[in-house]
Amino acid sequence: MHLKNVIWHALNTRQSHFAESCDTARRFMSEVTSLCGFAEPNDDGYEGLACLAGPGGTSAIFLDRPYAPRAGWEYVVGAPLLQMICENGHGSSQTKSAAKILELGDKDSPEMLELTALTKPGPFGPRTHELGYYVGIRDNGKLVAMAGERLKVPGFTEVSAVCTHPDHLGKGYAATLMTEVMRAIRERGETPFLHVRADNTRAIGIYERLGFHIAWQGHFAVLRSTAIVGEASPA
Repeated sequence: MHLKNVIWHALNTRQSHFAESCDTARRFMSEVTSLCGFAEPNDDGYEGLACLAGPGGTSAIFLDRPYAPRAGWEYVVGAPLLQMICENGHGSSQTKSAAKILELGDKDSPEMLELTALTKPGPFGPRTHELGYYVGIRDNGKLVAMAGERLKVPGFTEVSAVCTHPDHLGKGYAATLMTEVMRAIRERGETPFLHVRADNTRAIGIYERLGFHIAWQGHFAVLRSTAIVGEASPA
């Protein structure tokens, strides 16, 4: 299964066209997302990551264990992380909304950035929406909820950027949008999965009602490079 070390596998398979590479590390183009990965979390992996980040640059990574301090890196922020997968779930109709679902694209990017900056569902850049199918709900013309696709590996697609404006919580928007994104993923013969902070109990409850279960427990870390290294090269 390619869900272990999923960022690395995504950047080496279905999303290699979004990748920048240095030795045994890869990252998404910075305007797409700050997610990075390496073959192994060893000296070579971190050296490649530093090459990609550049002096003072940041990298967002997934780890099996909490980040341990190492020379050349400053820990910025992080949290325990759950990976959840949905092999058979189809969602609870009791949590869905009748709101109109709209497909989002380039013209919606400024509003998507604004909503994700407010709700902080995870790294989101001006080109993140290019990673897959994104949908949203508007209220009086304003984007108030959204969800879409991010990481993709053979047979699996991640549901991501699930967020709702604080003034519109409790209306079933998250479940509605997730169900639509999951439908599109399944139509391609793929399995939906996602990542969520381990302390986000409200979101985890929604995901469990939609049929997701925990497949992996790890850690998310944002690191700042303090090393002086070379430049990254295209993958």
